[in-house]
Amino acid sequence: MRVIGGSLKGKKLLIPLDKSTRPLRDMVRESIFNILDHSSKVSKDINNSKVLDLFSGTGSFGIECLSRGSKEVIFFENYSNSLKILKKNIFNLKLENKTKIYKRNAYDLKETSLKKEIFDIIFLDPPFKDEEISILINQIKTLKIADINTIIIIHRNKKSVDNISRFLNILDEKNYGISKILFGKLI
Repeated sequence: MRVIGGSLKGKKLLIPLDKSTRPLRDMVRESIFNILDHSSKVSKDINNSKVLDLFSGTGSFGIECLSRGSKEVIFFENYSNSLKILKKNIFNLKLENKTKIYKRNAYDLKETSLKKEIFDIIFLDPPFKDEEISILINQIKTLKIADINTIIIIHRNKKSVDNISRFLNILDEKNYGISKILFGKLI
């Protein structure tokens, strides 16, 4: 797996050897950034953006954001094997001064100091079997870490049915293999 665009294009990213982490495939990641750059429905400037990467795994999404000009990415990951690789990827690419890692479950947002921060992009990539994503979106809304300009991107299994329409206005939805990518804004 590699960084696909920006200043770190072509740099290798470490991935776990076990199957407990599902890295975001290059094709899906590239499609997300193409939509952010060129879609009339979703368009979002990555440059100087502040990004929250929840269920970050090895960090491929957040690192891609940094490569494309984001000023800061905050990662949430609680699985120790993925966390080790995330830290190595950030260290190997010399991104420590632009990142912060929370070793905790993404559902513990309320227990952090994020309450005073507004993010430009929030990326959620929970396990496909996770059925409580609406709880997390509600936390994002309650904590006021997103505003009317924040783009929320959710990576799900294309067969999943999530009850998120009461919290999120879906701007676009794309399917790639078994994956579904939702782009939205809080209601």
